[in-house]
Amino acid sequence: MDTTIKFFNKWSTEGVKVSDFGLAKYISIEPKIVPKTGARYAGNRFHKSQTFIVERLAAKMMNSGHKGKKHFMSSGHNTGKKNLSLGIVERALTKAHTKLKVNPLAIVVRAVENAAPREEVIAIEYGGARYPKAVDVAPQRRIDLALRNITQSAYVKSFNKKLKVEDALADELINCYQASVKSSAIAKKRDLERQAASSK
Repeated sequence: MDTTIKFFNKWSTEGVKVSDFGLAKYISIEPKIVPKTGARYAGNRFHKSQTFIVERLAAKMMNSGHKGKKHFMSSGHNTGKKNLSLGIVERALTKAHTKLKVNPLAIVVRAVENAAPREEVIAIEYGGARYPKAVDVAPQRRIDLALRNITQSAYVKSFNKKLKVEDALADELINCYQASVKSSAIAKKRDLERQAASSK
């Protein structure tokens, strides 16, 4: 009898590794049958680094997106409903697994690594004038930005369109996994790093 824990009771995490050394301590690949901690660690600093990466992806799917500190799209059907988000993620991973024949966790991990920006631009004020300055992105923030860009890209492609959100998410994860220019998250990352390079 197989006693290994499989996430969604389907896939094992065997052989999956985080190849980006900067993110290795911040991406948890310890499997959970039902990735749902119920935010019991929400108040603890840095504890989301110990939260299973698939659960963090599902948590990001519960927020369809902000632009300029305002909701630029509202999807009332998903807000606060973790089970619905987990279902979307499970179906998206199933589709990605069917297309690529690769462990879905490996797809998520590689997609996050490829979509995580290394540099970004901040504004510093000096003598009454504001200047852009390039700074390195902290590992925790790199993962947050990658997950946010992946999920928002999926919602933008499916919002008020015939494409289902799980299909859009599966396509986005596959494109990020392959570091394809078709991915909006990869495009955002490259744009951010290009701005940072010009601000040095």
